[in-house]
Amino acid sequence: MDNRLKRHDLTEDEWVRLAPLLPSHPRRGHRWADHRATINGVFFRSRADCSWRAVPEVYGRWKTVYNRHRRWSTDGTWETILQALLSGETVPEPDRETGSGRPARQDIRPGMMFEVAHW
Repeated sequence: MDNRLKRHDLTEDEWVRLAPLLPSHPRRGHRWADHRATINGVFFRSRADCSWRAVPEVYGRWKTVYNRHRRWSTDGTWETILQALLSGETVPEPDRETGSGRPARQDIRPGMMFEVAHW
């Protein structure tokens, strides 16, 4: 990966804090592409102020990055992440036996729309 692109990507500490707030893979259909790369693609597009098709392949297919951003905008995922980060919630430590520290996603309200400026 080009280091010029990588320097703005999520750090390991940022990823550890963010990962538990993300939705798990759907029960049906294909597994989602890597959340981290996709989020970095959304951030790249926001920084570069470019079209979705101009998102570099290192972040995955542009259509995948676009679709994930739209889905998370409509289902409240971005809002949930923002509220958790603003409130300073601590992320639960992963359970050593199961490796899971992800809380249940009960706070997402269908129909809520969250759009970040310039996205």
